Amino acid sequence: MNRIILISVFTFFTVNVMAQKKIVQTAGRDQLGEFAPKFAELNDDVLFGEVWSRTDKLGLRDRSLVTITSLISQGITDSSLTFHLQSAKKNGITRTEIAEIITHIGFYAGWPKAWAAFRLAKDVWAEDANGEDAKAAFQREMIFPIGEPNTAYAQYFIGNSYLAPVSREQVNISNVTFEPRCRNNWHIHRATKGGGQMLIGVAGRGWYQEEGKPAVEILPGTVVHIPAGVKHWHGAASDSWFAHLAFEVSGENTSNEWLEPVTDEQYDKLK
Repeated sequence: MNRIILISVFTFFTVNVMAQKKIVQTAGRDQLGEFAPKFAELNDDVLFGEVWSRTDKLGLRDRSLVTITSLISQGITDSSLTFHLQSAKKNGITRTEIAEIITHIGFYAGWPKAWAAFRLAKDVWAEDANGEDAKAAFQREMIFPIGEPNTAYAQYFIGNSYLAPVSREQVNISNVTFEPRCRNNWHIHRATKGGGQMLIGVAGRGWYQEEGKPAVEILPGTVVHIPAGVKHWHGAASDSWFAHLAFEVSGENTSNEWLEPVTDEQYDKLK
């Protein structure tokens, strides 16, 4: 049973990661396949299948930002803007960020256009509120449970975190959820042989940083390999809930060495 769970987990995230590299779109054929088949083909196979799929050149989050800026600037507030606002949310743009983005656009493209865009954006980000409503909304974004408060390790975290065991046989897997700004202390996975940890982003937006290196953004499908002996930390972005699966890599004489907290000064440098 646990083997099936593990295979399912890897299958889910393999598909997720592949989806970020190759965008599959059928809206053109669904709506215009009979009336304008060539347009439908160009929309689905070229615009989304090729242009949007060049994530090695420009990430999906940035492509969403460029697209919604272009649509709002032209005064387009139909279903196409709604679709791209929904895509922007899925690609990691938060409620706080979209409000700032549209406000900024308003100064350059026109105040009425910003007002019209806010009407749609409010609906798309309606569930992203504070407190328990935000937690419940975040739970609906992912297939794994948030779990219970992570009280056993609370002393090693700034902010509230939650832990949900996924598997305790063959491979030890947990789903760890962080509220906005929550992060764990600097720490090291020790082992005399093997060991370390692997993280897979599940929902929201977070950060991983090794000592002496720039922080790496974690989005759904992002895979992070952490070798034994490397000082690092991981946690949520300042304006987003975040969850990742944590896989313990087998090794000999494994242990965790918890170190100093990540200070606000260090954390606030991240964007």
